[in-house]
Amino acid sequence: MQKKDAATPMPVNGTMNLLNGVSSQAQVFTHSTRTAFEVAKQPRRVLVVEDDASLAHLEAEYLTAHGYAVTIAINGELAVAALSQSIPDLVVLDLELPGMLNGWDVLQILRQQATIPVLLTTSAETTMRKHRRTGGETKLTLDHLPKPYPMQALLNRIERMLMIEPQ
Repeated sequence: MQKKDAATPMPVNGTMNLLNGVSSQAQVFTHSTRTAFEVAKQPRRVLVVEDDASLAHLEAEYLTAHGYAVTIAINGELAVAALSQSIPDLVVLDLELPGMLNGWDVLQILRQQATIPVLLTTSAETTMRKHRRTGGETKLTLDHLPKPYPMQALLNRIERMLMIEPQ
């Protein structure tokens, strides 16, 4: 069966948090149509670090609809704050972030705390292979999805990375 973004039914059973630049408080959007079984099974947590608000919300809504608990951080500083509160199961990290911390800085800070899967996104050319070699990363812990990409490609990559992550 071939999956398509527009044709794929989107179950509503995840949660989405938004970290905004005005305060460090999170706005929580929770869908309440979850069954008792789904509540007992905790959704996988994804931190989306993306400065493009429309893209961040699109990614979060799509992932939330597919059962993930998503938190959005719009810059590197908020991403580090979110990571200091809780380590997610996976991070979708834009490399081109405004502010004092870019995506590489956030990755370096994260790696001091945990070796969770990180999916780097950027429209610019990246030095992924060199970083994997010099940083001790593998495709299991660090991957790249060049922008622009269909939401189904994002979902497929996340599912693959979480499937191979040690449980």
